[in-house]
Amino acid sequence: MAQSLELLLIQFLMPDNDARRQAEDQIKRLAKDPQVVPALVQHLRTAKTPNVRQLAAVLLRKKITGHWAKLAPQVKQLVKQSLIESITMEHSPPVRRASANVVSIVAKYAVPAGEWPDLLPFLFQCSQSPQEDHREVALILFSSLTETIGSTFRPHFADLQALLLKCLQDETSNRVRVAALKAVGSFLEFTNDGAEVVKFREFIPSILNVSRQCLSAGEEDVAIIAFEIFDELIESPAPLLGDSVKSIVQFSLEVSSNQNLESNTRHQAIQIISWLAKYKANSLKKQKLVASILQVMCPLLAESSNEDEDDDLAPDRAAAEVIDTMAMNLSKHVFPLVFEFASVSSQNANPKFREASVTALGIVSEGCAELMKDKLEPVLQIVLGALRDPEQMVRGAASFALGQFAEHLQPEIISHYASVLPCILAALEDVSDEVKEKSYYALAAFCEDMGMEILPFLDPLMGKLLAALQNSSRNLQETCMSAIGSVAAAAKQAFIPYAERVLEMMKVFMVLTNDEDLRARARATELVGIVAMSVGRARIEQILPAFVEAAISGFGLEFSELREYTHGFFSNVAEIMADGFVKYLPHVVPLAFSSCNLDDGSAVDIDESDDENINGFGEVSSDDEAHDEPRVRNISIRTGVLDEKAAATQALGLFAQHTKSSFAPYMEESLKILERHSGYFHEDVRLQAIIALKHILTAAHAIFQCQNDGSVKAKEVLDMVMNIYIKTMTEDDDREVVANACMSIADIIKDYGYMALEPYMSRLVDATLTLLREESACQQLENGSDIDDEDDTEHDEILMDAVSDLLPAFAKSMGYHFAPIFAKLFEPLMKFAKASRPPQDRTMVVACLAEVAQDMGAPIASYIDRLMPLVLKELASPSATNRRNAAFCAGELAKNGGETTLKCYNDILRGLYPLFGESEPDDAVRDNAAGAVARMIMVHPQSIPLNQVLPVFLRVLPLKEDHEESMAVYNCVSMLVLSSNPQILSHVPELVNIFAQVLVSPAETPEVKAQVGGAFSHLLSVYGQEMQPLLSNLPPAHANALAAFVPNS
Repeated sequence: MAQSLELLLIQFLMPDNDARRQAEDQIKRLAKDPQVVPALVQHLRTAKTPNVRQLAAVLLRKKITGHWAKLAPQVKQLVKQSLIESITMEHSPPVRRASANVVSIVAKYAVPAGEWPDLLPFLFQCSQSPQEDHREVALILFSSLTETIGSTFRPHFADLQALLLKCLQDETSNRVRVAALKAVGSFLEFTNDGAEVVKFREFIPSILNVSRQCLSAGEEDVAIIAFEIFDELIESPAPLLGDSVKSIVQFSLEVSSNQNLESNTRHQAIQIISWLAKYKANSLKKQKLVASILQVMCPLLAESSNEDEDDDLAPDRAAAEVIDTMAMNLSKHVFPLVFEFASVSSQNANPKFREASVTALGIVSEGCAELMKDKLEPVLQIVLGALRDPEQMVRGAASFALGQFAEHLQPEIISHYASVLPCILAALEDVSDEVKEKSYYALAAFCEDMGMEILPFLDPLMGKLLAALQNSSRNLQETCMSAIGSVAAAAKQAFIPYAERVLEMMKVFMVLTNDEDLRARARATELVGIVAMSVGRARIEQILPAFVEAAISGFGLEFSELREYTHGFFSNVAEIMADGFVKYLPHVVPLAFSSCNLDDGSAVDIDESDDENINGFGEVSSDDEAHDEPRVRNISIRTGVLDEKAAATQALGLFAQHTKSSFAPYMEESLKILERHSGYFHEDVRLQAIIALKHILTAAHAIFQCQNDGSVKAKEVLDMVMNIYIKTMTEDDDREVVANACMSIADIIKDYGYMALEPYMSRLVDATLTLLREESACQQLENGSDIDDEDDTEHDEILMDAVSDLLPAFAKSMGYHFAPIFAKLFEPLMKFAKASRPPQDRTMVVACLAEVAQDMGAPIASYIDRLMPLVLKELASPSATNRRNAAFCAGELAKNGGETTLKCYNDILRGLYPLFGESEPDDAVRDNAAGAVARMIMVHPQSIPLNQVLPVFLRVLPLKEDHEESMAVYNCVSMLVLSSNPQILSHVPELVNIFAQVLVSPAETPEVKAQVGGAFSHLLSVYGQEMQPLLSNLPPAHANALAAFVPNS
């Protein structure tokens, strides 16, 4: 075999394709015989040309896995001996590396079986050889062996670390230093033990020294290896970086800002900053590095990209990612610095800096939303000024920023519509298509949440949008359709005059079939659904079938985005049509199923770099015996499929919600899909599954209530849903997914009551406790020493609001039986009320406590001494929301706290008094203050100085905004009137006026009006004709409303 194999190896390397193919077939046939191993070993050692020796090593690596167990001991010994000789005596570096790769594969089987005891001693000896080649190949082997027999290194870990550090500092050989860097990276990747990883801290100065030397010598590839190591360090679960963060950041910033370096090198450096901002944000804060990072990153936004440069490597794009990540994780430290940069750069003579100023503001608008809302006036001044800039790039960036603001600064941004919308309208006429496109995006984002404020602009807006839809490029038409959708959603019924023309135009787009037109078709499909939502079932039902048919036909075009938007269209139609959608279910549910069951399309890139020199190696080794395990470098997912799956998952939930019992034929398959998707790898799909499960549960109850064994089946569905939700609360790593699981559980408790949920309560309470303690998977942002102290406030407000809503839901369903559970949850909840916490945390706690007190009742009394100082302090908060919730809470504590609260009455009244005055700007705060006083009067009227309190109390009536307080307030007034309390009867003129306004108010319920009417009737019975002058002074509508309660004589 040896002789024929040598000829075949030579033939395989020939340029003649036919000769190569023949050789390949022969080699495949021979490779099935275990004797191929000693033959390849012979050629590895004796072939005359390095190419043949290298090919022999590559084939040996591919084939030895399948044959090793069948080899005789003397052959195995020959293989090991030959490989050692090749590594130490071979002159060709590629052959040495290829032989080292074979050693790695053989070691995987031989070392654990005790068949190669002298391998590690040999490597240690080799790594200290005076010959550079030996030291390098030993380090290369240490790298590759960590992936196959890493555990055997554990007893030698200390020696290995010392060796690696020594090689990293090797002054005589750059190749050894590079190999040492790679080996350090491999060991870090393998090592999960925190104590072992910490020892690598001392390597960082050496890594930085080597990297700086190599950058000076123009060897940038080494610097990139260093960044790969830092990447491993940062992502390591061990508490690794400590003070070393500062030196890594300084080095990364030096490289980031050096325009003489390659784009890829700079990109790697910027990426390290980005990872630090994502995984070690608290370290950046503790080391006071935020300012120095932003001082480099913000100006990088103004750096021009080379025309031929890969956009993904462009420094400005990478810097934008860093700023965005920092804004998300360190908002209060980032915004002041970015705002200062934007303010200064907006006046810069260089247009790139003016562009950067508004780009920066757009980037941070999501992460710094709350801080930006407080400075919206000056921020808008910068951006609206940039929208009028003579340079197109600046105007484009300003349009982008406005779109970001509209998306993330709701609802505050809407109050600026009078200044913003005219500027966007003017930008729609820009000479640049790019500015126009971004302006349509801004318009779409801005209008979406406007509501009735859009009406004065509706005509000019639709005039421009319809004209653009007819005369623009496809790109502009797409963004234009998106903008029309936002306008329709905001205008609702006021959009009816434009609906017919828009729908007629969409018919043209919804039959396009050319690949380049399918994105426009997708937008048109989405738009028809939005317009249908705006104009309602009555106007759309007759013309709908043609659009549904067009949407269904689009599924055959194999365009994921079109399918995604089509699912959204069907979801909207289901909502409008309700039971009228049932006839479409047999056509659209199978489409949703098919999207849900799509292959994810994972694309895995395998690192085979050592074999690249052998042309065609892949074909030779493609038989079934190739079992080696190359390292996976990168996994990329086709996001279009993800979006489509998320939309289809959402559609299933909405179909179930709106068709209820008619969804029965699809229930079983839908449950299987949603159960699977609740554990899906991507959070967007999990989120839609978690939301849809609640709708499916509602449909299941409607379906099964009509069946004999329905209660058993309904219980099975409830079991599945609750088990998924409880698991999600503690195990899912995405906060939005967990928040939605909590919200759904709160809804289920309200819908089905305590008895249905009783079997799950113990686990539910434990999961709630885990979230309140911030110990769930989604709350584990940083590990080890990088966790900040217990007062760290970087958490998700939406998540904690959802968690805190569970406690009132429990209380509502359990009443005073909730008391022992509340006792467990109380201290973890109160952690969020500390003075060091942000205002939104404290008001979350206060609102939660108010609702718990309302429904748990008397047991709240034992907590009054702990709670009252917090509530009194919050009554004086600068935030209206905090004052409002504190007033509500004070009233509920007074109502349910029994005698314990009496001692606090004077303090509560003193705290509430300023909320009744003209200095209180917020009507809802005032309404809640009135509600609190009303509850205090109702439970202990004798403890209230009514002669002082009633004039202040009545002066703020009727209620202006929060009509949920109406029952408490007007019950109190009525009780005082019906009991003929002398203090209230001295205010009859005010009472008559208040009662009249309540009776004509469309915001008040019939129950409240009946209560007020009864009190008015009592006043008539007491005062008779004396009331006539008061009534005759009222406006006719008010007098008529009161007249309905005058007893017939």
